[in-house]
Amino acid sequence: MSLTDRAIEQIRELIRTGALAPGSKLPPEPELAAQLGLSRNLAREAVKALAVARVLEVRRGDGTYVTSLQPSLLLEGLGGAVDLLQSDSAALLDLMEVRRLLEPVATALAATRISDEQLAEVKQHLDAMRAARDDVERLNAHAAAFHRAVVSATGNESLLALLEGISGRTLRARIWRGLVDDLAAGRTLAEHEAIYQALSARDPVLSHAAALMHVNQTEQWLRKHLRNTDLRQGAPLATGAQH
Repeated sequence: MSLTDRAIEQIRELIRTGALAPGSKLPPEPELAAQLGLSRNLAREAVKALAVARVLEVRRGDGTYVTSLQPSLLLEGLGGAVDLLQSDSAALLDLMEVRRLLEPVATALAATRISDEQLAEVKQHLDAMRAARDDVERLNAHAAAFHRAVVSATGNESLLALLEGISGRTLRARIWRGLVDDLAAGRTLAEHEAIYQALSARDPVLSHAAALMHVNQTEQWLRKHLRNTDLRQGAPLATGAQH
């Protein structure tokens, strides 16, 4: 472990033990360095690294604070990492596999917790998808909102943040499908309709099955077409998709 890594770990330990609570202000740099037995330079580098990770927030002219430490904030960087993996076909398939493992479970959980108001929001996104079936970009946007509304109904912020970082960032694969498969729009509408109907019935088993079928269709299509097409060699992954 490098000296900077050790410094980062020392500050994280203060946060873990509650010595630095969410929202609290760190001591001035010289005091923090002395408290941790570090040079000021190491303390500064550790603070910078934790600020990038959204653990700390540096407020110019005011000082450095521990953030809220909410999952949605701390897991924000996951989406950026996923973006970097999308040109790697093997990594993309791994991400689709993770989505298949998480999203059906999240949808089943949503079926047991979703309120009438949340269900109405899901239906609004489904209706918007139907209206946008001939516009790949709009269809994709409403489909993404559909899934976010479903996962939000679980009330689990960590799960929502994870799926936003993973499934919300694998759009280029679905973009590709939307551009080259003329039947994709009809299929994706039918799949989302099945998810909505299962949620309406508050049936977790049926909701799990409908979501699994939906994600599996995209994953299987991708696996099939990756046999003949390298995503890194000019596949049209820039606009619109079926989610």
